[in-house]
Amino acid sequence: MNREPTVPQAGVVVAVRGSVVDMRFEGGLPAIHTLLRAGDGGRVAIEVLSQRDASHVRGIALTPTQGLARGMPVQHTGGPLQAPVGKAILSRMFDVFGHTIDREPALADMQWRTVHRAPPPLVRRSTTSEVFETGIKAIDVLTPLERGGKAGLFGGAGVGKTVLLTEMIHNMVGNQEGVSIFCGIGERSREGEELYREMKAAGVLPHMVMIFAQMNEPPGARFRVGHAALTMAEYFRDDEHRDVLLLVDNIFRFIQAGAEVSGLMGQMPSRLGYQPTMGTELAALEERIANTDSGAITAIQAVYVPADDFTDPAAVHTFSHLSASIVLSRKRASEGLFPAIDPLQSSSKMVTPGIVGERHYALAQAIRRTLAQYAELKDIIAMLGLEQLSPEDRKVVARARRLERFLTQPFFTTEQFTSLTGKLVSLNDALDGCERILADEFKDLPESALYMIGAVDEATAKAKGKAKPDPEQQTTKEDARALDDA
Repeated sequence: MNREPTVPQAGVVVAVRGSVVDMRFEGGLPAIHTLLRAGDGGRVAIEVLSQRDASHVRGIALTPTQGLARGMPVQHTGGPLQAPVGKAILSRMFDVFGHTIDREPALADMQWRTVHRAPPPLVRRSTTSEVFETGIKAIDVLTPLERGGKAGLFGGAGVGKTVLLTEMIHNMVGNQEGVSIFCGIGERSREGEELYREMKAAGVLPHMVMIFAQMNEPPGARFRVGHAALTMAEYFRDDEHRDVLLLVDNIFRFIQAGAEVSGLMGQMPSRLGYQPTMGTELAALEERIANTDSGAITAIQAVYVPADDFTDPAAVHTFSHLSASIVLSRKRASEGLFPAIDPLQSSSKMVTPGIVGERHYALAQAIRRTLAQYAELKDIIAMLGLEQLSPEDRKVVARARRLERFLTQPFFTTEQFTSLTGKLVSLNDALDGCERILADEFKDLPESALYMIGAVDEATAKAKGKAKPDPEQQTTKEDARALDDA
């Protein structure tokens, strides 16, 4: 399928420098982003990135270049890199070329589309901001996600990132009849295998697609896997008219791969060694994630911040695209408060009266204010004890501790580990619970009655029965009595 009659059918390799390959073509050059094949059986895939002169092009290899030598023939594939689309790709795992890597039978008669697609035009985009409900209290109340927006997920190892992503996939599949796509950019093969196994065990794989470019693959493959994932997502949004939840881990590695490609191509580096085209490359990917008249692609992206420096160009450019930031806290995870979302560090642009409404906005502000006051009082409690606080401050502490426990939630995807039935909580139920806790309606109930429940009405029934022990028993009996007196 040649684009124009002057496109050549074959060329020859003239230089190989790592992943950079220079090739000579006679009688017309292949277009930028064209995929070429070289080596034995065409095993080396090369994407054209620049035309050097009238007869030479320079490309970046998407596969290892071992065995490639000068003088070898180069085959023209007739088009750019393509990704498979269609209902048949559900429950499967792919690499950047659309080959299945899950040891299942290969897919036949697939429909293919180029990975280089333009963002939807402005006339097709939705002009209203809608909240994307996840069924998770801590997110929906304090850091609501935008339908068709982009959220950043910040957190180290072992604080519950994967569990939170898995639960969102479960809720998306079960309640919104949506599709989830997981894109692993520079993932460790161990992480990919574990995630595949966990998704299969959780029963969410039939409505999910996974695509990976492993950490050891050339930078060209890691740079293009995000575009391939978005091509798949756009099919479900535009052709199937379904909402898509796109999970990207890790968006920093996309920028890193772009920097490697830029350096290999000989471009002059910009600030801190990043590629001069970083803003353009990131925007070309992020702008395809959008809410249109046919459906929405909502993205949750894990973001690594180099050396915790939020002024790093990679972090600055990524933040400009995000509508919500969810920060996971190791301290909260160690206290057993799952999901371990830090309510004071997390934020969302959606929390404005014009989008979520006056009641939700006022409640979110009141919750943050209460939790911030409790954080300030913790030092006094640690040094002097709870009884030294004023009666008003003791009420604040009681409300904050009950709010912290109410914002925990048993997940469907962890039922096999916790023996607790998963709960999906509507936004109205979550707001109602927070409002009643702030009004001191549950001050006579033990804190543990609010721990790991769904809607707040379950607390009364739990208090009458045998309450599950609270993992964070930091208050002494005297402190507990002082809280009850308050």
